[in-house]
Amino acid sequence: MLYYRRGNEGEVLNEEDLRQGLHAALGKLGPRKKVLAVPPDITRLPSQAGTLTRLVFEYYGGSLSDVLPAIGTHFPMTGEEIRRMYAGVPENLFRVHDWRGGIVTLGEVPAQFVREVSEGKLDYSWPAQVDRLLAEGGHDLILSIGQVVPHEVIGMANYNKNIFVGTGGKDGINKSHFLGAVYGMERMMGRADTPVRRVLNYANRFLKDLPIVYVHTVVGSTAEGKLAVRGLFIGDDAEGFEQAAELSLKVNFRMLEKPIRKAVVYLDPEEFKSTWLGNKSIYRTRMALADGGELLVLAPGLREFGEDRQIDALIRKYGYVGTPRVLELVKANADLRENLSAAAHLIHGSSEGRFSITYCPGKLSRQQIESVAFKYADLAEMLKRYDPARLKDGPNTLPDGEEIYYISNPALGLWACRERFNTV
Repeated sequence: MLYYRRGNEGEVLNEEDLRQGLHAALGKLGPRKKVLAVPPDITRLPSQAGTLTRLVFEYYGGSLSDVLPAIGTHFPMTGEEIRRMYAGVPENLFRVHDWRGGIVTLGEVPAQFVREVSEGKLDYSWPAQVDRLLAEGGHDLILSIGQVVPHEVIGMANYNKNIFVGTGGKDGINKSHFLGAVYGMERMMGRADTPVRRVLNYANRFLKDLPIVYVHTVVGSTAEGKLAVRGLFIGDDAEGFEQAAELSLKVNFRMLEKPIRKAVVYLDPEEFKSTWLGNKSIYRTRMALADGGELLVLAPGLREFGEDRQIDALIRKYGYVGTPRVLELVKANADLRENLSAAAHLIHGSSEGRFSITYCPGKLSRQQIESVAFKYADLAEMLKRYDPARLKDGPNTLPDGEEIYYISNPALGLWACRERFNTV
Protein backbone atom coordinates (compact mmCIF):
# COMPACT_ATOMS: atom_id res chain seq x y z
CA MET A 1 0.00 0.00 0.00
CA LEU A 2 1.20 3.53 -0.79
CA TYR A 3 0.53 5.74 2.26
CA TYR A 4 1.86 9.00 0.87
CA ARG A 5 3.26 10.42 -2.35
CA ARG A 6 4.27 13.89 -3.38
CA GLY A 7 6.78 15.04 -5.94
CA ASN A 8 7.72 16.17 -9.42
CA GLU A 9 10.73 17.66 -11.20
CA GLY A 10 9.92 21.22 -10.11
CA GLU A 11 8.92 20.44 -6.51
CA VAL A 12 11.03 21.72 -3.61
CA LEU A 13 9.94 20.16 -0.33
CA ASN A 14 11.02 21.94 2.85
CA GLU A 15 11.21 20.46 6.33
CA GLU A 16 7.58 21.28 7.09
CA ASP A 17 6.50 19.52 3.90
CA LEU A 18 8.48 16.43 4.96
CA ARG A 19 6.95 16.60 8.44
CA GLN A 20 3.40 16.81 7.09
CA GLY A 21 3.94 13.99 4.60
CA LEU A 22 5.62 11.70 7.11
CA HIS A 23 3.06 12.37 9.83
CA ALA A 24 0.20 11.78 7.37
CA ALA A 25 1.61 8.37 6.46
CA LEU A 26 2.39 7.35 10.03
CA GLY A 27 -1.08 8.40 11.11
CA LYS A 28 -2.56 5.85 8.71
CA LEU A 29 -0.56 3.09 10.40
CA GLY A 30 -2.14 3.59 13.81
CA PRO A 31 -0.38 3.59 17.20
CA ARG A 32 2.94 1.75 17.51
CA LYS A 33 4.75 0.77 20.70
CA LYS A 34 8.24 -0.23 19.55
CA VAL A 35 9.68 1.35 16.41
CA LEU A 36 12.98 0.71 14.64
CA ALA A 37 14.35 3.27 12.16
CA VAL A 38 16.78 2.05 9.49
CA PRO A 39 18.30 5.11 7.78
CA PRO A 40 21.60 5.32 5.86
CA ASP A 41 24.88 6.58 7.31
CA ILE A 42 26.66 9.86 6.67
CA THR A 43 27.80 8.67 3.23
CA ARG A 44 24.20 9.41 2.19
CA LEU A 45 24.08 12.81 3.86
CA PRO A 46 22.08 14.53 1.04
CA SER A 47 19.28 11.95 1.33
CA GLN A 48 17.51 13.98 4.07
CA ALA A 49 17.32 10.75 6.07
CA GLY A 50 18.77 12.61 9.03
CA THR A 51 15.92 15.09 9.03
CA LEU A 52 13.34 12.36 8.49
CA THR A 53 14.72 10.26 11.35
CA ARG A 54 14.48 13.29 13.62
CA LEU A 55 10.87 13.77 12.48
CA VAL A 56 10.18 10.10 13.27
CA PHE A 57 11.51 10.68 16.78
CA GLU A 58 9.40 13.81 17.01
CA TYR A 59 6.31 11.76 16.12
CA TYR A 60 6.90 8.63 18.22
CA GLY A 61 9.02 9.94 21.10
CA GLY A 62 9.89 7.09 23.45
CA SER A 63 8.30 4.53 21.15
CA LEU A 64 11.29 4.93 18.83
CA SER A 65 13.44 2.35 20.60
CA ASP A 66 16.28 1.81 18.11
CA VAL A 67 18.03 3.47 15.17
CA LEU A 68 20.16 1.13 13.06
CA PRO A 69 22.13 2.92 10.33
CA ALA A 70 22.21 0.69 7.25
CA ILE A 71 25.98 0.83 6.88
CA GLY A 72 26.44 -2.37 4.87
CA THR A 73 30.23 -2.76 4.75
CA HIS A 74 30.97 0.85 5.73
CA PHE A 75 32.67 1.99 8.90
CA PRO A 76 30.32 2.40 11.90
CA MET A 77 29.21 5.99 12.38
CA THR A 78 31.17 8.04 14.88
CA GLY A 79 29.49 10.08 17.58
CA GLU A 80 30.42 13.22 15.70
CA GLU A 81 28.82 11.91 12.50
CA ILE A 82 25.65 10.92 14.35
CA ARG A 83 25.37 14.37 15.90
CA ARG A 84 26.03 16.00 12.52
CA MET A 85 23.50 13.98 10.52
CA TYR A 86 20.91 13.15 13.19
CA ALA A 87 20.91 16.26 15.36
CA GLY A 88 18.00 16.04 17.78
CA VAL A 89 17.85 12.22 17.91
CA PRO A 90 19.20 10.80 21.21
CA GLU A 91 22.58 9.22 20.59
CA ASN A 92 21.81 6.31 22.92
CA LEU A 93 19.22 5.01 20.41
CA PHE A 94 21.85 4.21 17.78
CA ARG A 95 22.97 0.63 17.17
CA VAL A 96 25.87 -0.69 15.07
CA HIS A 97 25.29 -3.20 12.28
CA ASP A 98 27.75 -6.11 12.33
CA TRP A 99 27.70 -7.37 8.75
CA ARG A 100 30.09 -10.23 9.46
CA GLY A 101 28.54 -11.65 12.60
CA GLY A 102 25.30 -10.05 13.76
CA ILE A 103 22.94 -11.34 11.09
CA VAL A 104 20.12 -13.84 10.57
CA THR A 105 19.45 -15.75 7.35
CA LEU A 106 15.71 -15.66 6.63
CA GLY A 107 15.69 -17.78 3.48
CA GLU A 108 17.46 -18.50 0.24
CA VAL A 109 16.92 -17.51 -3.38
CA PRO A 110 17.60 -20.68 -5.42
CA ALA A 111 20.63 -20.95 -7.68
CA GLN A 112 18.41 -21.61 -10.67
CA PHE A 113 16.81 -18.17 -10.30
CA VAL A 114 20.21 -16.46 -9.98
CA ARG A 115 21.40 -18.36 -13.04
CA GLU A 116 18.39 -17.17 -15.04
CA VAL A 117 18.64 -13.48 -14.12
CA SER A 118 22.43 -13.45 -14.63
CA GLU A 119 22.02 -14.91 -18.12
CA GLY A 120 23.99 -17.97 -17.05
CA LYS A 121 26.99 -16.02 -15.75
CA LEU A 122 26.59 -17.20 -12.14
CA ASP A 123 25.37 -20.37 -10.56
CA TYR A 124 24.96 -19.88 -6.82
CA SER A 125 22.05 -19.44 -4.44
CA TRP A 126 21.62 -16.14 -2.61
CA PRO A 127 21.02 -15.91 1.17
CA ALA A 128 18.44 -13.36 2.34
CA GLN A 129 20.23 -11.97 5.39
CA VAL A 130 19.31 -9.14 7.74
CA ASP A 131 20.59 -7.70 10.98
CA ARG A 132 19.49 -9.73 13.98
CA LEU A 133 17.78 -6.64 15.41
CA LEU A 134 15.26 -6.63 12.54
CA ALA A 135 14.44 -10.30 12.84
CA GLU A 136 14.43 -10.67 16.62
CA GLY A 137 13.93 -7.17 18.02
CA GLY A 138 10.19 -7.47 18.53
CA HIS A 139 9.40 -4.17 16.78
CA ASP A 140 5.87 -3.46 15.60
CA LEU A 141 7.16 -1.04 12.94
CA ILE A 142 10.41 -0.92 10.97
CA LEU A 143 10.91 2.30 9.00
CA SER A 144 13.42 1.92 6.17
CA ILE A 145 14.47 5.46 5.26
CA GLY A 146 16.58 6.50 2.27
CA GLN A 147 17.10 8.12 -1.10
CA VAL A 148 16.23 6.66 -4.50
CA VAL A 149 19.03 7.57 -6.90
CA PRO A 150 20.94 5.80 -9.71
CA HIS A 151 23.26 3.18 -8.25
CA GLU A 152 26.11 1.09 -9.60
CA VAL A 153 25.37 -2.22 -7.85
CA ILE A 154 21.62 -2.48 -8.28
CA GLY A 155 20.51 0.17 -10.79
CA MET A 156 18.51 2.40 -8.44
CA ALA A 157 19.28 2.65 -4.74
CA ASN A 158 17.00 2.04 -1.78
CA TYR A 159 13.78 0.01 -1.19
CA ASN A 160 14.71 -3.57 -0.19
CA LYS A 161 18.41 -2.91 -0.89
CA ASN A 162 18.42 -0.82 2.30
CA ILE A 163 17.36 -3.96 4.17
CA PHE A 164 19.13 -6.85 2.41
CA VAL A 165 22.39 -5.00 1.71
CA GLY A 166 22.38 -2.09 4.16
CA THR A 167 21.65 -4.45 7.08
CA GLY A 168 22.76 -7.60 5.25
CA GLY A 169 25.46 -10.15 5.91
CA LYS A 170 28.77 -11.07 4.34
CA ASP A 171 27.48 -13.72 1.93
CA GLY A 172 24.45 -11.75 0.79
CA ILE A 173 26.43 -8.56 0.21
CA ASN A 174 29.27 -10.36 -1.54
CA LYS A 175 27.05 -12.31 -3.90
CA SER A 176 24.72 -9.42 -4.78
CA HIS A 177 27.64 -7.10 -5.56
CA PHE A 178 29.33 -9.72 -7.71
CA LEU A 179 26.11 -10.44 -9.60
CA GLY A 180 25.82 -6.77 -10.53
CA ALA A 181 29.48 -6.58 -11.56
CA VAL A 182 29.53 -9.60 -13.85
CA TYR A 183 26.20 -8.64 -15.42
CA GLY A 184 27.61 -5.17 -16.12
CA MET A 185 27.01 -1.94 -14.23
CA GLU A 186 26.52 0.01 -17.44
CA ARG A 187 23.57 -2.24 -18.25
CA MET A 188 21.97 -1.50 -14.87
CA MET A 189 22.63 2.06 -13.70
CA GLY A 190 19.50 4.17 -13.81
CA ARG A 191 17.22 1.16 -14.22
CA ALA A 192 14.76 -0.02 -11.57
CA ASP A 193 14.46 -3.54 -13.01
CA THR A 194 17.83 -5.33 -12.89
CA PRO A 195 19.10 -8.83 -12.04
CA VAL A 196 20.14 -7.75 -8.55
CA ARG A 197 16.77 -6.12 -7.89
CA ARG A 198 14.98 -9.23 -9.13
CA VAL A 199 16.91 -11.36 -6.65
CA LEU A 200 16.02 -8.99 -3.80
CA ASN A 201 12.39 -8.86 -4.92
CA TYR A 202 12.28 -12.67 -4.91
CA ALA A 203 13.56 -12.51 -1.33
CA ASN A 204 10.76 -10.16 -0.26
CA ARG A 205 8.74 -13.27 0.60
CA PHE A 206 11.11 -13.82 3.52
CA LEU A 207 10.24 -10.38 4.92
CA LYS A 208 6.49 -10.98 5.05
CA ASP A 209 6.42 -11.22 8.86
CA LEU A 210 8.43 -8.02 9.38
CA PRO A 211 6.42 -4.76 9.65
CA ILE A 212 8.55 -2.78 7.18
CA VAL A 213 7.45 0.56 5.73
CA TYR A 214 9.71 2.27 3.20
CA VAL A 215 10.29 6.04 3.26
CA HIS A 216 11.84 7.18 -0.05
CA THR A 217 13.19 10.61 -0.96
CA VAL A 218 14.24 11.91 -4.35
CA VAL A 219 16.87 14.65 -4.04
CA GLY A 220 18.31 16.81 -6.79
CA SER A 221 19.99 20.17 -6.99
CA THR A 222 18.89 23.62 -8.04
CA ALA A 223 20.50 25.69 -10.78
CA GLU A 224 22.52 27.35 -8.00
CA GLY A 225 23.85 23.98 -6.83
CA LYS A 226 21.76 23.76 -3.66
CA LEU A 227 20.07 20.53 -2.57
CA ALA A 228 16.37 20.27 -3.38
CA VAL A 229 14.04 17.50 -2.19
CA ARG A 230 11.90 16.74 -5.22
CA GLY A 231 9.81 13.89 -3.85
CA LEU A 232 8.65 11.88 -0.84
CA PHE A 233 7.09 8.43 -1.24
CA ILE A 234 6.02 6.22 1.69
CA GLY A 235 4.61 2.70 1.41
CA ASP A 236 5.01 -0.93 2.38
CA ASP A 237 5.50 -2.40 -1.10
CA ALA A 238 7.25 -1.71 -4.40
CA GLU A 239 4.84 0.98 -5.62
CA GLY A 240 6.48 3.85 -3.75
CA PHE A 241 9.93 2.78 -4.90
CA GLU A 242 8.83 2.50 -8.52
CA GLN A 243 7.30 5.97 -8.49
CA ALA A 244 10.38 7.41 -6.78
CA ALA A 245 12.64 5.70 -9.33
CA GLU A 246 10.64 7.18 -12.18
CA LEU A 247 11.01 10.65 -10.69
CA SER A 248 14.70 10.11 -9.91
CA LEU A 249 15.43 9.45 -13.57
CA LYS A 250 13.96 12.85 -14.41
CA VAL A 251 15.78 14.58 -11.55
CA ASN A 252 19.15 12.81 -11.30
CA PHE A 253 19.93 11.63 -14.85
CA ARG A 254 21.84 13.87 -17.25
CA MET A 255 21.76 12.78 -20.90
CA LEU A 256 24.48 14.51 -22.91
CA GLU A 257 24.54 14.83 -26.68
CA LYS A 258 28.30 14.35 -26.94
CA PRO A 259 30.86 12.60 -24.73
CA ILE A 260 33.00 14.42 -22.18
CA ARG A 261 36.69 14.77 -23.00
CA LYS A 262 37.66 15.81 -19.46
CA ALA A 263 35.57 15.57 -16.32
CA VAL A 264 36.57 17.11 -12.99
CA VAL A 265 34.72 15.65 -9.99
CA TYR A 266 34.82 17.00 -6.44
CA LEU A 267 34.36 14.69 -3.45
CA ASP A 268 33.08 16.35 -0.28
CA PRO A 269 35.53 15.30 2.48
CA GLU A 270 32.69 14.82 4.95
CA GLU A 271 31.15 12.09 2.78
CA PHE A 272 34.02 10.59 0.80
CA LYS A 273 36.97 9.21 2.73
CA SER A 274 37.61 6.04 0.68
CA THR A 275 37.72 4.95 -2.95
CA TRP A 276 35.02 2.42 -1.99
CA LEU A 277 32.74 5.46 -1.92
CA GLY A 278 34.76 7.96 -3.93
CA ASN A 279 34.72 5.74 -6.99
CA LYS A 280 31.19 6.98 -7.54
CA SER A 281 33.10 9.59 -9.52
CA ILE A 282 33.95 6.76 -11.93
CA TYR A 283 30.67 4.85 -11.86
CA ARG A 284 28.38 7.79 -12.45
CA THR A 285 30.44 9.36 -15.25
CA ARG A 286 31.71 6.33 -17.15
CA MET A 287 28.87 6.37 -19.70
CA ALA A 288 29.55 10.04 -20.42
CA LEU A 289 33.32 9.96 -20.82
CA ALA A 290 34.85 9.78 -24.27
CA ASP A 291 37.20 7.03 -25.35
CA GLY A 292 40.65 8.35 -24.48
CA GLY A 293 39.09 10.93 -22.15
CA GLU A 294 40.21 11.93 -18.67
CA LEU A 295 38.59 11.84 -15.26
CA LEU A 296 40.21 14.00 -12.57
CA VAL A 297 38.98 13.41 -9.01
CA LEU A 298 39.53 16.09 -6.35
CA ALA A 299 39.40 14.10 -3.09
CA PRO A 300 40.55 16.14 -0.06
CA GLY A 301 39.12 13.63 2.44
CA LEU A 302 40.53 10.48 0.81
CA ARG A 303 42.42 8.48 3.44
CA GLU A 304 41.90 4.81 2.52
CA PHE A 305 40.60 2.47 -0.16
CA GLY A 306 38.05 0.24 1.60
CA GLU A 307 35.55 1.05 4.33
CA ASP A 308 36.28 -2.38 5.80
CA ARG A 309 39.84 -3.30 6.84
CA GLN A 310 39.82 -6.65 5.05
CA ILE A 311 38.43 -5.15 1.85
CA ASP A 312 40.89 -2.27 2.09
CA ALA A 313 43.74 -4.80 2.17
CA LEU A 314 42.38 -6.61 -0.88
CA ILE A 315 42.12 -3.39 -2.89
CA ARG A 316 45.71 -2.56 -2.00
CA LYS A 317 46.81 -6.08 -2.91
CA TYR A 318 45.13 -6.40 -6.32
CA GLY A 319 44.19 -2.93 -7.57
CA TYR A 320 41.69 -1.73 -10.15
CA VAL A 321 43.05 -3.83 -13.01
CA GLY A 322 39.99 -4.43 -15.21
CA THR A 323 37.32 -7.10 -15.53
CA PRO A 324 39.25 -9.89 -17.33
CA ARG A 325 42.15 -9.69 -14.87
CA VAL A 326 39.90 -9.49 -11.81
CA LEU A 327 37.96 -12.57 -12.91
CA GLU A 328 41.27 -14.41 -13.32
CA LEU A 329 42.30 -13.32 -9.84
CA VAL A 330 38.99 -14.53 -8.37
CA LYS A 331 39.59 -17.99 -9.84
CA ALA A 332 43.17 -18.10 -8.57
CA ASN A 333 42.85 -16.54 -5.10
CA ALA A 334 40.71 -17.73 -2.20
CA ASP A 335 40.81 -14.35 -0.45
CA LEU A 336 38.95 -12.74 -3.37
CA ARG A 337 36.54 -15.65 -3.76
CA GLU A 338 35.62 -15.25 -0.11
CA ASN A 339 35.11 -11.49 -0.54
CA LEU A 340 33.23 -11.15 -3.81
CA SER A 341 32.05 -7.63 -3.01
CA ALA A 342 35.71 -6.59 -3.08
CA ALA A 343 36.14 -8.29 -6.45
CA ALA A 344 33.02 -6.54 -7.71
CA HIS A 345 34.39 -3.21 -6.50
CA LEU A 346 37.66 -3.76 -8.37
CA ILE A 347 35.66 -4.34 -11.55
CA HIS A 348 33.51 -1.27 -10.97
CA GLY A 349 36.54 0.94 -10.33
CA SER A 350 38.31 0.25 -13.60
CA SER A 351 37.70 2.16 -16.82
CA GLU A 352 38.71 -1.02 -18.67
CA GLY A 353 41.41 1.10 -20.27
CA ARG A 354 38.87 3.29 -22.04
CA PHE A 355 39.68 6.56 -20.22
CA SER A 356 42.28 7.66 -17.66
CA ILE A 357 41.51 8.11 -13.96
CA THR A 358 43.58 10.57 -11.92
CA TYR A 359 43.05 10.87 -8.17
CA CYS A 360 44.12 13.92 -6.16
CA PRO A 361 43.96 12.60 -2.57
CA GLY A 362 44.17 14.57 0.63
CA LYS A 363 45.67 11.81 2.79
CA LEU A 364 47.15 9.15 0.49
CA SER A 365 50.52 9.24 -1.22
CA ARG A 366 51.43 9.06 -4.89
CA GLN A 367 52.82 5.56 -4.32
CA GLN A 368 49.57 4.37 -2.72
CA ILE A 369 47.39 5.78 -5.50
CA GLU A 370 49.56 4.45 -8.30
CA SER A 371 49.84 1.02 -6.64
CA VAL A 372 46.12 0.40 -7.31
CA ALA A 373 46.40 1.39 -11.00
CA PHE A 374 45.19 5.00 -10.77
CA LYS A 375 47.14 8.08 -11.84
CA TYR A 376 48.12 10.66 -9.23
CA ALA A 377 48.11 14.46 -9.17
CA ASP A 378 48.86 16.90 -6.37
CA LEU A 379 45.67 18.05 -4.65
CA ALA A 380 46.80 21.60 -3.80
CA GLU A 381 47.99 22.19 -7.34
CA MET A 382 44.80 20.84 -8.89
CA LEU A 383 42.54 22.76 -6.48
CA LYS A 384 44.32 25.92 -7.51
CA ARG A 385 43.67 25.20 -11.17
CA TYR A 386 40.18 23.71 -10.72
CA ASP A 387 38.80 25.74 -7.83
CA PRO A 388 35.35 24.34 -6.91
CA ALA A 389 34.30 27.80 -5.71
CA ARG A 390 34.76 29.16 -9.24
CA LEU A 391 33.30 26.26 -11.20
CA LYS A 392 29.66 25.59 -11.99
CA ASP A 393 28.17 22.14 -12.50
CA GLY A 394 28.35 21.25 -16.16
CA PRO A 395 30.58 22.65 -18.93
CA ASN A 396 33.24 25.20 -17.97
CA THR A 397 35.91 26.99 -19.98
CA LEU A 398 39.02 27.97 -18.03
CA PRO A 399 40.85 31.27 -18.64
CA ASP A 400 43.48 29.48 -20.74
CA GLY A 401 40.78 27.93 -22.93
CA GLU A 402 40.73 24.41 -21.42
CA GLU A 403 37.23 22.92 -21.50
CA ILE A 404 36.08 20.67 -18.67
CA TYR A 405 32.83 19.23 -17.36
CA TYR A 406 32.52 19.81 -13.60
CA ILE A 407 30.52 17.70 -11.13
CA SER A 408 30.29 18.87 -7.53
CA ASN A 409 28.71 15.68 -6.13
CA PRO A 410 28.70 12.42 -8.13
CA ALA A 411 26.40 10.74 -5.60
CA LEU A 412 23.49 12.92 -6.71
CA GLY A 413 23.34 11.82 -10.33
CA LEU A 414 24.17 9.74 -13.35
CA TRP A 415 25.70 11.17 -16.52
CA ALA A 416 25.71 9.52 -19.94
CA CYS A 417 26.14 10.49 -23.57
CA ARG A 418 23.21 9.40 -25.69
CA GLU A 419 25.21 7.16 -27.99
CA ARG A 420 26.84 5.11 -25.22
CA PHE A 421 23.70 4.84 -23.07
CA ASN A 422 21.66 3.54 -25.98
CA THR A 423 24.20 0.81 -26.79
CA VAL A 424 24.44 -0.83 -23.35
